[in-house]
Amino acid sequence: MSFIGRLTLIALVLLASSGVQAATTVENVRLWSEEGRTRVVLDLSHPVQHSIFTLRGPDRLVVDLKDGRLAYSLKNLPSGGAIRSIRTGSRANGQLRVVLDLNQEVRSRSFTAGPNDKYGERLVIDLQQQSNARAVKRASDEHGRGRDIVVAVDAGHGGHDPGAVGRGKTREKDVALIVSKNLANRINAEPGMRAVLIRDRDVYVDHRERMEIARRANADLFVSIHADAVDDRRARGASVYVLSLKGASDEAAKRLAERENASSLVGGVSLADKDPVLASVLLDLSQNAALSASLDVGSDVIDQLARIGKVHRRTVQQAGFLVLKSPDVPSILVETAYISNPDEERLLRSRTHQDKLAMAVLAGIRNYFHENPPPNTLIAMNQKRRPTQQVSHVITLGDTLSEIAERYNVSMSAIRTTNQLSSDIVRIGQTLKIPVYAGT
Repeated sequence: MSFIGRLTLIALVLLASSGVQAATTVENVRLWSEEGRTRVVLDLSHPVQHSIFTLRGPDRLVVDLKDGRLAYSLKNLPSGGAIRSIRTGSRANGQLRVVLDLNQEVRSRSFTAGPNDKYGERLVIDLQQQSNARAVKRASDEHGRGRDIVVAVDAGHGGHDPGAVGRGKTREKDVALIVSKNLANRINAEPGMRAVLIRDRDVYVDHRERMEIARRANADLFVSIHADAVDDRRARGASVYVLSLKGASDEAAKRLAERENASSLVGGVSLADKDPVLASVLLDLSQNAALSASLDVGSDVIDQLARIGKVHRRTVQQAGFLVLKSPDVPSILVETAYISNPDEERLLRSRTHQDKLAMAVLAGIRNYFHENPPPNTLIAMNQKRRPTQQVSHVITLGDTLSEIAERYNVSMSAIRTTNQLSSDIVRIGQTLKIPVYAGT
């Protein structure tokens, strides 16, 4: 072999051993939009590393693809929904930059998807309007005053299913029901919020029926209350779970298989009259919106639980629990403590601790919805209004922030904001400024 030939062979061997691959080509760009949600799919020749960030003034979403290029055949890129136009350009470092020019403020999530029967490698980008990015399900406003936010509260297990049982014979189903009733009562005491109990007595409700009850009630959130158990009695602390991506994928497959059923609605939209691709996209968009909201409210709840005791993990966990599989209702599962831990079992039997658990879960839910109120709700409408005056209220014995809020028909959040309160604790003799709105 000649010297040049040997050099060529060595270069080819080094190239192969270095793992260098051909540039990833964006072979097609597809776009769908439905009810304030937009999905962009980049069909790719190979898997690709990507980064994504947002720019303001004007609003743009920028996606950089490592070692990427655009197929020569792609001349006219699609637009619609939140996207005014799509531009691309090659950078000096070999990245392909894809710029989505936006016509509204959005939240974005991106993920990669492997090949299936119809498509190859894909990069999926979901965009949601800020106004409906968090709360997915909407109940109708029947009275024009702003509807209540509906929270479905599910006491785990029940009836023939006791759940976990502690060494002291404490049954999970009993603790879950007590805490759930307590939580529901506190939700109902919140202006602009209403609770729906999945079960209010010692009966068993099928797991899939639990989430369907929440959907029929047009719930904005589904909260399932449980108590954990493992063989290691030292394990302790609360946890919060949302649905895993695998669980979401399995549920999507089931829903799509049943889409011919005209009663199959997702986010109030029937899948029965949609072609398979559009039905899949609509379901995916709804699931991603619900999962995003679930993660956010779950984070608020675990933060509050950490204030009253130990948590097993400070971040929201993901699992395939069946009760979390609603495609359009944000859902969380709260493991209040380890009933298998003797110390925590005693806490779970304590009315004082049961009250603390209900208050902590409520505080997380309340914080989430006051930061992200669904449109057309009383809380959203109150936040848009400006107070017409302020009333001074001096705290006396027995006063609580929730009772004061109910007395003046304002939200606790409004009182906290006006008085720069970091908690719901008030003291005797303290003077609060109460914002009063016209018509209240």
